[in-house]
Amino acid sequence: MNQGTHPEELPAEVLDDVSSVVGAEVTLLSRLPGGDHVGAMRVQLAGRATAVLKAVPRAHPNHLDETLRAQRGVEHMRRRGYPTPAWLGVGATATHVWHLMDIVDAAPVPELTPSIVEQLMEIIELQAGQASEPYDHWSYAWRVATGQESADLSAEQLRLLQSVAGLSGYSSVVSALVERLRLVCADVPPPREAPDMVHADLSTPSNVLVRDGAVVAVVDIGNAGSGTRATDLTTLQWHTFQDPLDGVRRRLWTRILDLVDWEGAAVLAATQILVMLEFPIRHGRHDVVPGVVKRGHRALDELDALR
Repeated sequence: MNQGTHPEELPAEVLDDVSSVVGAEVTLLSRLPGGDHVGAMRVQLAGRATAVLKAVPRAHPNHLDETLRAQRGVEHMRRRGYPTPAWLGVGATATHVWHLMDIVDAAPVPELTPSIVEQLMEIIELQAGQASEPYDHWSYAWRVATGQESADLSAEQLRLLQSVAGLSGYSSVVSALVERLRLVCADVPPPREAPDMVHADLSTPSNVLVRDGAVVAVVDIGNAGSGTRATDLTTLQWHTFQDPLDGVRRRLWTRILDLVDWEGAAVLAATQILVMLEFPIRHGRHDVVPGVVKRGHRALDELDALR
């Protein structure tokens, strides 16, 4: 097993497992920016093209099953023209779960433009009616927004739900925003099952790859599931609260409301805001919190104006 840059970041048995599954020797070339834990690695397959290897520590007993679910989702969506790279292999060792995918000759979008947002809106429309795996992001968003726990949540979902429940103790300013979100969603009933594929991690710029101003790939599809595609439109919208994106943000609001009505939009907006609060607070990035609070209130003000 050959190793290039950062060979210490992956145990040798992970690379051995990759080689066994794909039938080719694997050489680590370099680490790619972004990613969790070990992150994404650019690798060379002997006699073949380069690829991207993502390996993360095994988090729970069902981790491999979840990754296999994601692989099936990728295959399903690619057959329908969704621009996400093919997965070349999936596997696990005692300590890690990994997947190998085609590399895309493109770069993360440096900043959103009206054109990029419009392209992403068209890509999200490809998700309509394409739910293929029973992993319901729509009902989970309702639980995050309303604070309702459930016995059928995964360990990661339950952790996030419990972490969100403690946000009010961070500061009076955060507590006021959380209380506003809870009030907005307090009387919203659980959503009905929705038929769309949901990416659920459409954060920019790291998961959107562009070339010459065109979106050529959407990556990090590992958490994809079912629900309403308005979830991904809401995630995208979070990144449009600056010039010159005011016009396209209004179009996003219109499309979200068309798909899920005002109460549904409130649930999705509240979930997005709570998640955006939880992450920097959990990681000690206190300088980010005031900006999230300000944007959260602005999003709710805009939604109130559309009621």
